[in-house]
Amino acid sequence: MKKLVAEFIGTLWLVLGGCGSAVLAAAYPELGIGFAGVAIAFGLTVVTMAYAIGHISGCHLNPAVSVGLWIGGRFDKKELLPYIAAQVLGAIAGAGILYTIASGKPGFEIGGFAANGYGEHSPGGYSMLAALVTEIVMTFMFLIIILGATHPKAPQGFAGLAIGLGLTLIHLISIPVTNTSVNPARSTSQAIFAGDWALGQLWLFWVAPIVGAILAGLVYKMLSPEKE
Repeated sequence: MKKLVAEFIGTLWLVLGGCGSAVLAAAYPELGIGFAGVAIAFGLTVVTMAYAIGHISGCHLNPAVSVGLWIGGRFDKKELLPYIAAQVLGAIAGAGILYTIASGKPGFEIGGFAANGYGEHSPGGYSMLAALVTEIVMTFMFLIIILGATHPKAPQGFAGLAIGLGLTLIHLISIPVTNTSVNPARSTSQAIFAGDWALGQLWLFWVAPIVGAILAGLVYKMLSPEKE
């Protein structure tokens, strides 16, 4: 239960910090954070939680990460569904807090609410195929970073930084394409509040990250310097 509570809190923070920076701060050009600021915010949520709850739950904060770690031999299958449930609920709670704050401003309109999308709902107007490839590849690389940085033979104490910086880079690359998911829980939480098109396109942001995570788990098992 402690692990699940930690995952709930950590995923709540990821959504509140990352999506919050997009909904609250990036909406004001004079603040100057832009896409880069949102990317850094997502990275910071992971770095801070890695050191806060990594020793409790492993700090997955993402169903795709849990799946990838399971495929890679780092995570017990029996914990997979409870972790995913805690992550999705934490993400929804984070989005709920964000909605409560954002809607406190006169004239508030929900708009996209930092939801993920493709086609006309992609920030740069990218196609469904471009979004699918982007999410698979970015999640694949994210899991390779996680599996490598947390390996016993990797430099100790720096995994959180490597993973957080990896997520920042992923956002810098893919925000224009999909608004960056690589995390089905994060996508679900925003889609619930944005509704309509966001819920209709949500399937891609479950399928692509999980496919990318599975591929990374399989590849890293082959690359790993020792059996785990």
